Amino acid sequence: TDEELAKPFSQRVIAPVTGNLAGFLMRFTPQSTKKMTEERMAAAGGFGGLSPGQFLVLTGFIAASFALIMAVFTDLARLPGHKIISYSIMAFTAGLIFPFFLLKRRARARQASIQKDLPDVLDLLTVSVEAGLGFDGALAKLAEKMKGALVDEFTRVLQEIRVGVPRRDALHALALRCDVPDVALFVTSLIQADQLGVSIANVLRVQSGAAREKRRQRAQEQAMKAPVKMLIPLVLFIFPAIFIVLLGPALIQLFTQFVQR
Repeated sequence: TDEELAKPFSQRVIAPVTGNLAGFLMRFTPQSTKKMTEERMAAAGGFGGLSPGQFLVLTGFIAASFALIMAVFTDLARLPGHKIISYSIMAFTAGLIFPFFLLKRRARARQASIQKDLPDVLDLLTVSVEAGLGFDGALAKLAEKMKGALVDEFTRVLQEIRVGVPRRDALHALALRCDVPDVALFVTSLIQADQLGVSIANVLRVQSGAAREKRRQRAQEQAMKAPVKMLIPLVLFIFPAIFIVLLGPALIQLFTQFVQR
């Protein structure tokens, strides 16, 4: 139909093919590998809109491409057959590791963003609840006023609650996806407050203050590490230049005197 032809080639051809390959591959993938891939992709907030199966297909394609390129170059270099095979295996292994390395970096960057935004998000939730909104209304206000990875996760929690998922399960899933200790602590406190009937506003106020204090302590820790990190460039680059400027003329004079003698 015209609607199908109007879609991009990637959606009409590539996506169905990779989807079929992903489904076939997932049948033979060990359960531990599936779980590890799903957890890492959840922590990274996804990877280019790919499903875990499609990500594994992409990983296999990259590994095969690395091995093929290495085999071609080593063959052109007239290397022995056993070296071509060994180098190709090394390239294949590197191709398997590379996508997971990118995924891990993406997850770390996302976790750092969540950690940074947590105090501000808790402040807005606290103000909203103390102003008379319920927790669901506070989440809706948060989605309206702020942006970021943590806000996206809370928006997903709100959507899950609206479709009937229990709040406890939605919050627990949030802690698993974020994989940030402070978020897990906040979720645990919120679930316990909900079970014991404690005011959510009080919990939010305490957690907000604790999150801000932890952020201040982390900033102080980074500031204390700065002098140690500066030693390497000082020793390798700054000090040699200073010694050359200060001692250079004296060494030249001493060398000239010894030559004249």
